Amino acid sequence: MSEWNTCSLGEFVYFQRGHDLPKTQMQVGEVPVAGSNGVIGYHDIATTKGPGITIGRSGNIGTPKFYKDDFWAHNTVLYVKDFKGNNPLFAYYFLRVIDFSGFNTGSAVPTLNRNHIHELEIKIPPLPEQKAIASVLSSLDDKIDLLHRQNKTLEAMAETLFRQWFIEEAKEDWEEKTIGDIFTIKGGGTPSTKEPSYWDGGIAWTSPRDLSTAKSLYMFSTERTITELGLTKVSSGLLPVGTLLMSSRAPIGYLALTDIEVAVNQGYIAILKHDLYSNEFMYLWCKANMELIKNSGNGSVFQEISKASFRALPFVCPPMKLVQVFHIYCTDWFNKIKLNAKQIQTLEKLRDTLLPKLMSGEVRVQYQTDEVA
Repeated sequence: MSEWNTCSLGEFVYFQRGHDLPKTQMQVGEVPVAGSNGVIGYHDIATTKGPGITIGRSGNIGTPKFYKDDFWAHNTVLYVKDFKGNNPLFAYYFLRVIDFSGFNTGSAVPTLNRNHIHELEIKIPPLPEQKAIASVLSSLDDKIDLLHRQNKTLEAMAETLFRQWFIEEAKEDWEEKTIGDIFTIKGGGTPSTKEPSYWDGGIAWTSPRDLSTAKSLYMFSTERTITELGLTKVSSGLLPVGTLLMSSRAPIGYLALTDIEVAVNQGYIAILKHDLYSNEFMYLWCKANMELIKNSGNGSVFQEISKASFRALPFVCPPMKLVQVFHIYCTDWFNKIKLNAKQIQTLEKLRDTLLPKLMSGEVRVQYQTDEVA
């Protein structure tokens, strides 16, 4: 690593504070307005040429965002004004491994001061190696992005066919029942957090918080686990693979299909698998009827739908043969979505493992020192 250069962050890239732009002053346009959490709106004028990078300056501090095209850098961010001849994509990945939380100068609201972070001492590779490293990482991100887009397309196809067959072309003579007439609905519970013997065991336990940050409609793992003793405190017990989960409060409507056995807390309505109506079918039904579901909720502090209210919702029963044919289509589409989601997890794990190793020089990549003109 003798060819790697030791310098300050400010010598590597130069940060500038963003520019104020209230939402009331945003004009209709296609220029993204880059806030500390990402795009917060669109405008007709850009402050910064792409490619560019922002990091959160106020609120969510330090999180890097990469913009291929021109953008407006909001005053809640610091943006790279000068890359000092370094590769922008490498700079983005390099900034991702820096923990900026130690530079917080705010009391009530986390705040980042560019003058403080500019002084940080770092070690960076020469430009050819920067490009090689960025190429490795970006190829993984491009594949991840492609799989996400494939899944959106597959889900959109399923939603379109569901809406056409079971809503737009629904017949008046189809029998109407209620959700409770057909499906088994379960709730959940939370073992006492004051009792250590209930927690950190080998049983997956989920709260809607897991769904608020989920990138896939399938649940492969949970943030927290409970013990066998903890499971005895959850009345619904361990729910089987393929259960459809819907958050019942704060907010109503997060959805997930479980790919693991899981115990749930009281913030869920769990719909068990049905012999005819697959939970992929019910996932699409819930999405298509989400307005009805939310309107059936109540609550003064936050909206909530009870299991009783959900069971009482009307459910129109299509002909069995139509449902079976639809299931044939859905099986292929949802199996592909699940396969893609698992591949995304694998690629993300590989990227996140490689990232710090590449940025520290622990793992090296081959590169050409002399570029062909």
